[in-house]
Amino acid sequence: MTADEAARLTELIEKIGLMRRDIQHKGDLDRYEARLVRIEQKFTALADTIGQSDTDLAASLRSAWRLPARSLAFRNAEHRKKGADTP
Repeated sequence: MTADEAARLTELIEKIGLMRRDIQHKGDLDRYEARLVRIEQKFTALADTIGQSDTDLAASLRSAWRLPARSLAFRNAEHRKKGADTP
């Protein structure tokens, strides 16, 4: 997987994780729980498969799923740092 593909996949997982968190905070978890469980099962299988060849990416994806806001904050901080390094 290319670095661009990995970044886009991480962004997608962050967005899904943020949506899951919003559903939990709004109290709609009961309504969507079965769907979210199936999504998490598929995600876990994907992360396990990716982890066989790229453990760093798998860890990044798991972080994006479990703690999407933190993952997004770290990614934004890295982006700002790269922007500051560019003249």
